[in-house]
Amino acid sequence: MTETHRLQLLPGTLEMLILQTLIFGPRHGHGIATTIQRTSDQALLVDHGSLYPALQRLERAGWMDSEWGTSENNRRARFYKLTRAGRKKLTAETTKWEKLVRAVTGVLTTPQEEES
Repeated sequence: MTETHRLQLLPGTLEMLILQTLIFGPRHGHGIATTIQRTSDQALLVDHGSLYPALQRLERAGWMDSEWGTSENNRRARFYKLTRAGRKKLTAETTKWEKLVRAVTGVLTTPQEEES
């Protein structure tokens, strides 16, 4: 996908996507970014300038923990994992996101009446 076809994330969306990538287990920062890119069919590209501040915010909020480990290419990396509070936050944010999507879809797919 070309740069012009990449989508811009709405505020708060990156944090929800990060939490979602951790639902199946710990990942390091680069792994989180590549998972988001891969699972979005290359439409979402998370640059490190956005990713690492978001990771720090999520950890400060108590929604994930981290520890140092070794990546698959034998490099030292910080691995992030979802906390119980992070699972609750993900559920709440997913519910809000799904409600927003339904509302926007309703507006976009309902024929509009002309004003008199």
